[in-house]
Amino acid sequence: MRVFVDGVRALRFDDGTPVTAASGIAPLGPGWLVVQDDATVAGWLCDDRVLPVRVLPPVEGLDRFSEAAGTKHLKPDLEVACPAEVDGTPAVLVLGSGSTPRRTRGALVRRLDDGFPVEVAELGPLYERVANLLGLSMDRLNLEGASRHGDTVRWFNRGNLAAGVPSASVDVPLQGLVDAVRGRGDGRSIPVVRPRVYDVGEVEGVGLAVTDAIALPDGRLLLSTAAEDSPNAVDDGPVVATALALVDDEEVIAVAPIPEVDGHVHKVEGLALRRVVGRQVHLLAVVDDDDPGTPSTAIDLRAELT
Repeated sequence: MRVFVDGVRALRFDDGTPVTAASGIAPLGPGWLVVQDDATVAGWLCDDRVLPVRVLPPVEGLDRFSEAAGTKHLKPDLEVACPAEVDGTPAVLVLGSGSTPRRTRGALVRRLDDGFPVEVAELGPLYERVANLLGLSMDRLNLEGASRHGDTVRWFNRGNLAAGVPSASVDVPLQGLVDAVRGRGDGRSIPVVRPRVYDVGEVEGVGLAVTDAIALPDGRLLLSTAAEDSPNAVDDGPVVATALALVDDEEVIAVAPIPEVDGHVHKVEGLALRRVVGRQVHLLAVVDDDDPGTPSTAIDLRAELT
C-alpha cells in the first residue's frame, strides 16, 4: 500500500475564525460534518464554506476549551463522527472519548432545510461497559474513532503502548446507539460485543495508535494511526509519524506512512471515504495539530492498495 497527499486546505468558519482540533468527519447532506474535540460546536464543510453547527450546550458558559486557559478539564472531547440515519434521514452520530466523566455524551446531528437539529444524551453506563469489555479502567478509555459496517458500529479505543494499552475495538448496534441518544432506548441494554486488538507497529520507539477508521466496500478497514509520545489518554505529546493501516478483521495487512506536508507531520484524527476506484481509495481526512492558534486542515488522501 502507498499513500499520497492530493490536496491540503486550512479550515476556517465563514467569519474567519479557525476550525481547531478537528477530530472526526462524516458525510452530511451535500457536505461534511467536522467535529472539534476542543469545542461544543462543529463545522459543516460544503464546497468552500464552513458553517458552525452547535452540537452541545455550553459547559459552564464556555464553548471552547484549552490547557492554556485552564479549561481543558471541562471539554466534552468530541472525537467520533459516524454516518447514521434518523427516521430515514441522513445523520451523523457524534461521540465523546470517554476518558473523563465529562466525555461520555453522544449526539445526533441532521441537516434539514431550516437548519441542523441535534439530539443529545448522556451515555456514561455504556462507556463503562465498553471499558469493562476491553479490560480498561475508565481513565484509560479513549474512544477516538468508529467505522460503520451496515447496522453495526465498530468503536475504536486509541491505544497507548507506553502505558500498556493496545489499540482495540468493540462492536455495538447502530440503531441501539441512535435510540439511546434520542431517548428511545436504554443505553444500559445496548449489546457491546466482539473485542478486537490491533498491532499496528511503532515508529522511533513510539507505538502507532488508531485515531479513526473507515469500512471499505470489500469489508476490510482502513485505519488512521498516529505515533504520539503521550503518557496517558488525556495529555497531548509530540507526534513523530502518522500512517494508514489496511486491516482484515484483526489482521493488519499493510501499513503505509502518510506523507509529511511542508516538512510537518499532520496528526490525522478524522477519516471519511470519498470513493473507491479500482485499487485506489480516495479519502477526506481532517487534522488535529494540538495547536489552538492554527487552523485545522482538510487533506485529500489517496491510498493505492496492493
